[in-house]
Amino acid sequence: MLDIKFIRENKEVVQAGAKKKLMDFNVDDLLATDDKRRELLQKIEMKKAEQGRFGQKVATTPTDGEKKMIIEAMQLVKAEVQKEEEQLKSVMADWQRLMLQVPNVPDMTVPEGLSDADNVEVRTWGEKKTFDFEAKSHIEIMEALDMANFEKGTEVSGFRGYFLKGAGAELSFAIWQYAKDFWLRKPGFEMMIVPSLVRRETLLGTGYLPQGEDDLYKTQDGEYLAGTAEVATMAYWSDKELKKSDLPQKILAFSPCFRREAGSHGKDVKGLIRVHEFFKLEQVVLCEASHSESVKHHEEINTNTEEFIQSLGIPYHVVANCGGDLGLGQVKKYDIELWVPGESKYREISSASYFHDFQSRRLNIRYRDDDAKLRFVHSLNCTAIPTPRILVSLIENYQQADGTIIIPEVLRPYMGGKEVIK
Repeated sequence: MLDIKFIRENKEVVQAGAKKKLMDFNVDDLLATDDKRRELLQKIEMKKAEQGRFGQKVATTPTDGEKKMIIEAMQLVKAEVQKEEEQLKSVMADWQRLMLQVPNVPDMTVPEGLSDADNVEVRTWGEKKTFDFEAKSHIEIMEALDMANFEKGTEVSGFRGYFLKGAGAELSFAIWQYAKDFWLRKPGFEMMIVPSLVRRETLLGTGYLPQGEDDLYKTQDGEYLAGTAEVATMAYWSDKELKKSDLPQKILAFSPCFRREAGSHGKDVKGLIRVHEFFKLEQVVLCEASHSESVKHHEEINTNTEEFIQSLGIPYHVVANCGGDLGLGQVKKYDIELWVPGESKYREISSASYFHDFQSRRLNIRYRDDDAKLRFVHSLNCTAIPTPRILVSLIENYQQADGTIIIPEVLRPYMGGKEVIK
């Protein structure tokens, strides 16, 4: 959520930001509603002050007749106040609805574009794997090695269901354990296991609602299943006042995740690319309210994931997301995409975003600066690693002609010293 004062003073900037993000939002509608809100608040305040003056007159008026006249006038003003307060409730509901729809202003460096097809490559790492044999997909390899059962997964869980078994399950646990050790060696990181089941307020606070409702699973009790550990991790600090010395907060958060993948029924229907139920380790950072601090931490957390992928030896590239591929609250975002030999294309594995105070203003997360002034923190997040999607690139890049899979060296200690899956 942006500050209404900022929106008023930077109307053209906010409208241009919405246009760049391809979001249908009219700043004039919000400002017209805000004018009504301010006008009603002023009227109510003036009439309440008038009620106060009437009350003082009643206390000092000696005759009953005069008191009666004053009380009757007070009742008329009271009725007007009640009527305007009812009007204000309706206006406030419209104002809050519109405020939740205001997109954050993207950074100047965000490329123009309509979709992820227009994202701009920033850098590449590693050589794309080529094979002197006919390469197989992760589905063929995993089924042949009894690492997964997709048919039974669909039978038990429905569309996009899967079972990981044997070395497939072991490999997932190895990645989690290695990622934990990798990130906890980084300065300042603390680990959390966070809830997936969250209230609506937490999704509104992080900016996933109201726009992302179709992609979320909802329980019969009105809670939601989150698609990322970022949601609960940010809500952990809601309504808290931190000290400047507490910043930055750096969390490696783990949780099961759920996404309906609404609108993607015909995409990636086989294998582990796009599933409804998965697991993620997520980096979440809270820092001082400074653009330069946000940019610094944004580069840092994205680099953390790049270094993790490099240690696994998987080729990748980094793209800067264009305006049309940014979410409501994101100021800037990078995606890391891994090379998938079976498809001869890059596939997203991680996203790193910063939000300025968009999320913290909604969640009321503040700190006192050196002048004792209360400020909203800046927030950032970046995927550390998602499973089982990482298995797609890992297995396809490390396949051998005999159908076996070489285990990356850094994972071998977590696989009992095993070097090959066969």
